[in-house]
Amino acid sequence: MVREGGRPRVRAVRCAGDRGPATVPAVIWPDSAFPADPYPGAVPPASYVHVGERSHELVPGPWRVDGLTLDEWLAAHDAAPAAARVPVLTYGSNRCPSKITWLRRELGLGRDPVVVLRARTSGVAAVWASGLRARDGQRPAVLTAAPGVVEEHAVWLATPAQIAVLDRCEGRDDRFRLARLHTGDVRTDDGAHVDAPWVYVGHGAIRRPLLVDGAPVRCADLAQDHARDLAGEPAADDGLDAPTVSGDPAPDEWPARLFAYGLLRPGQVSWSYVAPYATGGTRPGEVPGSALDTGRGYPAWLPDGPGTTPGALIELHDPAGAFPAMDAYEGPEYERIRAVLTDGTVAWAYAWRAPTTGFLPFLDTSQP
Repeated sequence: MVREGGRPRVRAVRCAGDRGPATVPAVIWPDSAFPADPYPGAVPPASYVHVGERSHELVPGPWRVDGLTLDEWLAAHDAAPAAARVPVLTYGSNRCPSKITWLRRELGLGRDPVVVLRARTSGVAAVWASGLRARDGQRPAVLTAAPGVVEEHAVWLATPAQIAVLDRCEGRDDRFRLARLHTGDVRTDDGAHVDAPWVYVGHGAIRRPLLVDGAPVRCADLAQDHARDLAGEPAADDGLDAPTVSGDPAPDEWPARLFAYGLLRPGQVSWSYVAPYATGGTRPGEVPGSALDTGRGYPAWLPDGPGTTPGALIELHDPAGAFPAMDAYEGPEYERIRAVLTDGTVAWAYAWRAPTTGFLPFLDTSQP
């Protein structure tokens, strides 16, 4: 579906599902359907990938766009895969497609696709800031702790280059600071629990929450036309547990856990690659997809296969330091990807990417 002049037009695309090829509608919106003014701008009613002044709908389970998996679609556009991006919670104008085009035009965001996942948050809220924006006199949003409050926002899967542009847009370490959010809960449309996402939170006094009659004003409760005229005083702080990030985010930093279904599990012959980085937090878990016996003494996990695969969920410290040796050990037949477990936890896991001719279903005899 392509919106021309704001109206949707449907086009059919062919995608392969578990039961063979199927025709599904592809939904694409032009920027004109979602203007940036008034702040924070209009947003699509779904997750999307933005490229060329158009937003392509992302469908969860696992993520697909225009009939392809997200990584296939990104590869077709010469863009970094999801595993080379970091989750950035956005609660203001950065989830508006027209604002993304402004970032491309004015701040050098470039042509790379921007992946925007619709998310539901709890325990935090977007509220009006104490100061106005210098460039247009509108009042921006800031994030604050808000126990019991549920809102809809978005998560960018951002490349390091896109983070650098957001740093300039948000005035990192001046108006806003880049932090890791430990307050509340963030879940995307596919059910994934995005723990400790990166987020820009208010830093200077003009970007602290505005208190009116002693309380912050949620953006969801008052439109920009009225928010401009609010009078009050800056809050002392935003109440968030959000330590400031130093340096540039690295994709391998998130998530800080590994899902192991073969020889990397505790007690197995290759546990020595994981053990120096394991924090001691390990529990059973399952990922969607099937495991096959390679006949070579180790299994192959196929994330698009039927059923589920059991394994061990292992909490890590310094994941960016842990993975180079593991990647080398696993070799080119495996690809490290982010997997969403059946309970919504996100973990790194090694997916098989080579032929499976002659493989049989994997029977794990190491488990009772």
